[in-house]
Amino acid sequence: MLREKIAYAMGDAGAGGIVWKVMCIAFPLYFTDVFGLSFADAAVLMLVARLFDVVTDPLMGSIADRTQSRWGTYRPWLIFGAIPFGLVFALLLTTPDFGPVGKRIYAYTVYLLMMAVYTMVNVPYGSLLGVMTADDDEKNQFSAYRMVGAYAMGFVMLEAFPYLQRWVGGTPQHQYAMAGWILGGVAAVLTLVCGLLTRERLKPVRAERFSLRQYANLLHNGPWLRLTAMGICTNFFTGFRYAVAGYMISYCLDGDVSIGGFLINYTVLMSFGEVTCMLAGAAAPWFTRRVGSKRVAFMCAAAICFIISAATFFVPMSASFVWLIVLLLVLSSVGVGIYSPLLWSMYADVADYTTHRFGTSSTGLIFSSGTMAQKLGGAISGSLVALLLGMAGAHMVQDSTGSQVLDPSSITASVRTMVWALFSLFPALFALIMGVLAYGFKRVANSPQSPL
Repeated sequence: MLREKIAYAMGDAGAGGIVWKVMCIAFPLYFTDVFGLSFADAAVLMLVARLFDVVTDPLMGSIADRTQSRWGTYRPWLIFGAIPFGLVFALLLTTPDFGPVGKRIYAYTVYLLMMAVYTMVNVPYGSLLGVMTADDDEKNQFSAYRMVGAYAMGFVMLEAFPYLQRWVGGTPQHQYAMAGWILGGVAAVLTLVCGLLTRERLKPVRAERFSLRQYANLLHNGPWLRLTAMGICTNFFTGFRYAVAGYMISYCLDGDVSIGGFLINYTVLMSFGEVTCMLAGAAAPWFTRRVGSKRVAFMCAAAICFIISAATFFVPMSASFVWLIVLLLVLSSVGVGIYSPLLWSMYADVADYTTHRFGTSSTGLIFSSGTMAQKLGGAISGSLVALLLGMAGAHMVQDSTGSQVLDPSSITASVRTMVWALFSLFPALFALIMGVLAYGFKRVANSPQSPL
């Protein structure tokens, strides 16, 4: 099954490692500093997209559960969705030569379309884990391969993206557009390979007709409610850090830091975390076996994230302490690397529990909540970053070409403190919440019907 595990990892290398990672790198910095939207426009855009996802993600899960084809239930969505996936991503990073109103319309239209296509591909991709194997340890291994693929490609993106921009040349708008077409093509190929080389071995117990009862059942599904809340918190944790890291380098450390000829910029800083997450993710199945359960392993990971993130706030806001910031980022990323594969493996467990309790398979619907949590946490955190920076005093002005750019004079001490807190205290808060939620699985785990 090694080839299949590698193929499954390629799916998240394309979706998580390329598309989602570049979106984390770019937003809200891309929309404000390159595309030319105001902080308020960027915040509203990402908030509206999340309300859109609340509807489309569970709907896609239900549609995927009822798909029947020669390629299986979930694989055809990867095979036939690969090209639209890459194409819309390229359009998302393209800045049209429109006026302010035209740009807003374009941004809303393409961003919502990107979220819809991402849902169309990623919900079935996650659901594959529930039908490839019934063995719990195999699920953990497939999930670990998935995370290694995502983090390994994420590391490549963080390191290569600035060089890709430099190689393309031209204006920032041209650089992002060309990067979108190149990386969109790679993401499409990886998604297609994943769909072609994986296998569905388990046959879901289908609900022949669409029914709203599936959605109502979720409100009585304790493990699903708790796990969904945990998923949202994990993505708030990473979402805040990625959305604000670029601002942190620019505003708090006064730009890229060079130490002995070694350059530490935004992408280099976050790549330290990506490598750590990749290594910790690979070790997550071993760590889970050592501590005895997924619940305890998840709690340990959340505790690491909380303690280290909270400590980061007290590091002096100076480039002289950049290596201490890197060290703390690496340590907290150990926790992220451990809980990430566990979360998806637990979704597979909850899908099994749901089938046992309610009589029909809702694998796609259950995994859609994981995708929804990913986008909800990532984008709302990005939206809140834009909103909170605006509340702290940062604002946009028009340059000589009429584009919206950040006013350097608005970067005050309160703005820098807000950036520092968004990178440390806000993630720490959500790490604490996810740890408390994971602790609550103790009662659920003792239920004879629960696989958790």
